[in-house]
Amino acid sequence: MDSVANDKAKLFDDIVDVICKEGMVERDRVKPDATIESLDLKSIDIVMILTAIEEKFDVYIPMDGSFQEAKTVQDLVEALAAHIQKEKS
Repeated sequence: MDSVANDKAKLFDDIVDVICKEGMVERDRVKPDATIESLDLKSIDIVMILTAIEEKFDVYIPMDGSFQEAKTVQDLVEALAAHIQKEKS
């Protein structure tokens, strides 16, 4: 596996870890196709998750844009991963 794919997999895991910790959601419930609603994440939970991701990855995450449109865990993680990678490059 090349390092980019490896980095993406690690980034995905790291983001899911933050979602579990800050959203107080069991890891086995956080599947790519799980909806934000099905995880019972409220807007305050999302803010806490985004804030924790900012701290963990040392990036600024605007509270609008693609993050607000995310309906599933996959959508949210992909938007965050793309943003983190862009900020870091």
